[in-house]
Amino acid sequence: MQETIFSDLKVVELASVLAGPAIGMFFRELGATVVKIENKTTGGDVTRNWRLPSENTDQQSAYYSSINWKKETLLLNLKEESDYELALRQIAEADILISNFKKESAQKLKLDFPTLSGKFPNLIYAELSGFEPGNSRPAFDVVLQAESGFLYMCGNPNQPPVKMPVALIDILAAHQLKEGILIALLERAKTGKGTHVTASLYESAIASLANQATNWLMAETIPQPMGTQHPNIAPYGDMFQTKDKNWIVLAVGNEKQFQMLCAQLDLIPLPKQVRDKSSGNAQFDTNQKRVINRAGLNQHLAKAIEKLTLSELSKKFLDHDIPFGHLKNMKEVFENPAAQEMILEEVLPDGQLTKRVKTVAFRVGED
Repeated sequence: MQETIFSDLKVVELASVLAGPAIGMFFRELGATVVKIENKTTGGDVTRNWRLPSENTDQQSAYYSSINWKKETLLLNLKEESDYELALRQIAEADILISNFKKESAQKLKLDFPTLSGKFPNLIYAELSGFEPGNSRPAFDVVLQAESGFLYMCGNPNQPPVKMPVALIDILAAHQLKEGILIALLERAKTGKGTHVTASLYESAIASLANQATNWLMAETIPQPMGTQHPNIAPYGDMFQTKDKNWIVLAVGNEKQFQMLCAQLDLIPLPKQVRDKSSGNAQFDTNQKRVINRAGLNQHLAKAIEKLTLSELSKKFLDHDIPFGHLKNMKEVFENPAAQEMILEEVLPDGQLTKRVKTVAFRVGED
């Protein structure tokens, strides 16, 4: 059922790189026909050439493959009349158009919203931009990570900032525009009219700052680089090495979990009996104190955890609902059957087998 939800929809994708194509792939996974129009004069979507050193230069890049699954592709020069007319015929049949053209470029190509909505009033025109309306500066994910505060917060204290290893701002913007498109589809079902839906990478990034933004807005605390640690909770995001040299991360979010953690690590005196030498007050009996005294807390935890293997810790923690994670590389991630279920394959006309993960991570109509 899920794979045919949008089987009656046609999507035309005039977008490249990641955010726009991610939206197209979302609709394709749910059954829509997706026609991806690429620029013939530049060899198509730029990510076709974003290959790893280990990749075969004669084959489709892994990056491009990651977000372009089972789409119909047209390589067109939209400045040529015949190619432009072909694109218009595709758009005339479409329910949704996805575009990440700059406003001026869309106007020159006669593919802007005012032009197309006049011709196709039931078309939902979904437009991605880099920055807020009126700001046409070039935008790539790492630029947005910097401008929205993510890059400043990522990394370890007294070390250079660290970029998030996926283009997360693109993915967040794709989700925002996707939600706007779904609302527009609901409205069109009522009115029969299309509309203009817009989202920017910048505003999507700001909308995703969540508690870190509020830490500033309410407490006037500028979030600092803390590695994996959480500014409001301890031990949360704190990492430790086991006896057999595996790394784990803790995510202890409430008092019950902390008490159980201490019990399973034979640290029963820790919550109330370990006291500050100068004040005599317990150091770890509340979350706020644990955040303040995090370094001392982690010394106790590290000594206990390094006495146990990953297998021993896993059994203790899983049996007693203590939140933790084992740090895995990508090979280890996809050894999990649940991760295997998220893989989509496609064999290209030249015989190349391509693989990527689903953009759809929900289930509809299943028990």
